[in-house]
Amino acid sequence: MIYTDVCGDRLSLLGFGTMRLPCVSGPEDIDQAQVDAMVDYALAHGVNYFDTAAPYHGGKSEIAIGKALARYPRESYFLADKYPGHQYLEPMDPGEIFFEQLEKCGVEYFDYYLLHNVNENSIGAYLDEEYGIVPFFLEQKRLGRIRHLGFSCHGFPENLEAFLDRYGDVLEFCQIQLNYLDWSLQDAARKYAILSERNVPVWVMEPVHGGMLVQLPEAQASMLRAAHPDESIASWGFRWLQGLENVHMVLSGMSNLAQMEDNVKTFDTRRPLSETETAMVYEVAEALKQNLPCTGCRYCCDGCPLGLDIPYIIANYNEFRISNSVNITQRIDALPPEKRPEACIGCGQCAKACPQKIDVPKAMKDFGEARKNAPSWADVVAARAAAKREQG
Repeated sequence: MIYTDVCGDRLSLLGFGTMRLPCVSGPEDIDQAQVDAMVDYALAHGVNYFDTAAPYHGGKSEIAIGKALARYPRESYFLADKYPGHQYLEPMDPGEIFFEQLEKCGVEYFDYYLLHNVNENSIGAYLDEEYGIVPFFLEQKRLGRIRHLGFSCHGFPENLEAFLDRYGDVLEFCQIQLNYLDWSLQDAARKYAILSERNVPVWVMEPVHGGMLVQLPEAQASMLRAAHPDESIASWGFRWLQGLENVHMVLSGMSNLAQMEDNVKTFDTRRPLSETETAMVYEVAEALKQNLPCTGCRYCCDGCPLGLDIPYIIANYNEFRISNSVNITQRIDALPPEKRPEACIGCGQCAKACPQKIDVPKAMKDFGEARKNAPSWADVVAARAAAKREQG
């Protein structure tokens, strides 16, 4: 197993993420026997970092991983959990949720604790002095209930920088979505650079983009299989990450023992991709994207009568076309209604100014239409609040 020395600990580079645990029926009916077997295999083969969060599996992930790990000495593993400030659950009481998490996991402290999903929508709550979220968790760290405090970020680089400017001196690590597709698609390259320049260790989530980089189109999958017939498609994504010096934790949301065995094999020895192999995965990424070729020159913005941030909207649309995730929805919903793609009046000034000849009004219209079929961030927050009320 590859290990990394960070935050005074010796962590396995591969971590077990528990967002996609094996289930018997629905997402809250976790197969505890399979989870136990996966944890047994992980610990036996050197994996010592386990990650959960309040929303995973409707709140049942914390219980399942807590039960599985309770069979082992507490000092034999590192457990991470997260505060769901991005959900805007009222009342915004960090203490109520935090102490419930400790109880659900069956532990007296968390080795690593994260402020969950700092983004354009949630940053206000995390910075709000009335809620006192960060001061509360710094106090828990002082009291020994948290050993290391960090945060995860799904926002754009500017959002990441703003949060680091406020709390970068007290947060020890940052978890970002990082893989060879999002390196350019989500500008993860810039986020990685920002964190590295500030000497903030990087934790990785979605290393295979939620499974997309495993279930490739046949043309791309055949190319990778031909190069390494004895290696899984997933291993290419993990080996790409092994080449990034500031990556100290790679979380994989493994759903069965076969995935665990394959990933452990990949992380047995550090073997980053060669230049030729790297060029191959970037070729795969470009084939997957098929993006609107916006370069962010902002010529389109000068003549827009509504002052829309067109490059920002197109960047989100490009990502939305690949992965219709709530993270994209929340970014657009964070904009004032008059600044969203639906506000475009189709005057065409932007298209005339675009060096890339993008039909911007059509892109705005298409994105707006697609968003009608996607849940708004307000809908997501309301649904989560209702679920919490039902749980009592």
